[in-house]
Amino acid sequence: MENTQCLIIGAGPAGLSAGIYLARAGIRTLLIGCDPKVAGDYEIANYFGFEEAISGRDLVDKGRRQAIGFGADLRCERVLGVHHGDFGGFKVKTDNNEYQADALILATGVSRSRPPIPGIADYEGKGVSYCVSCDGYFYKGRPVVVAGEGVFAANQALELLNYTKDVRVCTLGKKPTMDEEFLKRLRDAGIEIVEQGITAIGGSPAMDSLTLADGTVLKADGLFIALGEASSTDFAYTLGVTRSGNFIEVDREMKTNIPGVFAAGDCTGGFLQIAVAVGEGATAAKAASSWVKSLKK
Repeated sequence: MENTQCLIIGAGPAGLSAGIYLARAGIRTLLIGCDPKVAGDYEIANYFGFEEAISGRDLVDKGRRQAIGFGADLRCERVLGVHHGDFGGFKVKTDNNEYQADALILATGVSRSRPPIPGIADYEGKGVSYCVSCDGYFYKGRPVVVAGEGVFAANQALELLNYTKDVRVCTLGKKPTMDEEFLKRLRDAGIEIVEQGITAIGGSPAMDSLTLADGTVLKADGLFIALGEASSTDFAYTLGVTRSGNFIEVDREMKTNIPGVFAAGDCTGGFLQIAVAVGEGATAAKAASSWVKSLKK
């Protein structure tokens, strides 16, 4: 396990801005994330300091080079889970490594979406969950399904084995995108991958079954949503960070309710613009830097 003073999850404008300020302040900084949504070929014509439009790809590339120039360590890895450390700080697991950090900045944007399963909202808190670490305990020895097609879903399914051996992954009609290593781990663990969609959730007052597109009914007391890749909101659930809908609640210094955890950019809501994300990243970095330095004292 590698150690760092501040770990930033998200390589978009907010995360890169935070990385620049932290590294420049002499804080050992690790930034984890691959190409953000903004790093496309479309033009950005309203960003301060650019008389001519710049592509999102070029703007992010400039930010990366600047962060690296100040000493930040940037790695393209997928974060699978974040937990409180056994003796303080935070543990971050990626598809390649595990890290221990004194401070954490969440800056992955907001991507959680409720899957198009009829009646799913009625079962949230009654069988439908977005957090294995939070709710897996309540399904000891009971049948559960993880909804998702990628590595995030595979990792969540494997984590559920700590509580129950009756685990399936349902890709909701999509082809699985997890790599061969995770596919093998699922096979070895006896976790079936179901590629059909879910057309109905059954049970009263709580969920006890799922109906698939071909009419098959699966016995399932829990449905854990893990679409695409993990987002800041997923990590917030695990850490106990206060949320308002899909957004993380922060104060003026971008502090969350959990000491040592900060958030910046679109995941905090508000005016979802690059200029705002950059400013919030700088503010979060200042607060995180102060937090790390206070630990030394």
